[in-house]
Amino acid sequence: MIERKTVRKLFWVWEFEKEERWLNLMAQSGWLLEKVGLCTYHFVACTPGEYTIRLEMHNHDDAYIGFMQETGAEYIGRMVQWIFFRKKTVDGEFDIFSDIDSKINHLDKIGKMLGGIGGVNLLLGLVNSMTPAHTGWINLLCATLLMYALGRIHGKKEALEEKRLLTE
Repeated sequence: MIERKTVRKLFWVWEFEKEERWLNLMAQSGWLLEKVGLCTYHFVACTPGEYTIRLEMHNHDDAYIGFMQETGAEYIGRMVQWIFFRKKTVDGEFDIFSDIDSKINHLDKIGKMLGGIGGVNLLLGLVNSMTPAHTGWINLLCATLLMYALGRIHGKKEALEEKRLLTE
């Protein structure tokens, strides 16, 4: 019988690197990500260190998934806009982002998504604050959190841009 376990854990959008590190620590400990859901991770027992896990924010794109599978990566699943892959460590290093520019582009995608959703929440919060129910505070709270996330992503992007300047 195959041993399985489920872990419920919350990662903020700006913590995607922390989430990836945690998933790889789980794989190093003999727990391979098998399926992913909203704050829910399903693992199956494996040989410790057999796989490397990677994730990225990416629209649903069957051609991209096919491309990744051609490189030897296995598609695990997706959670909203986040897509998860795994690859056997014996196949060599597994990195979705090949250079600093691709990492910056990834952060740009995340930033645009956060800015768009944050802007909509800000607008809804202002409109809903003028209604008799005064429910706009919920949207304003969401907008504040999303703008904080945008700031964290922007900080990561600036650090990469500075690193790029130093390496040129």
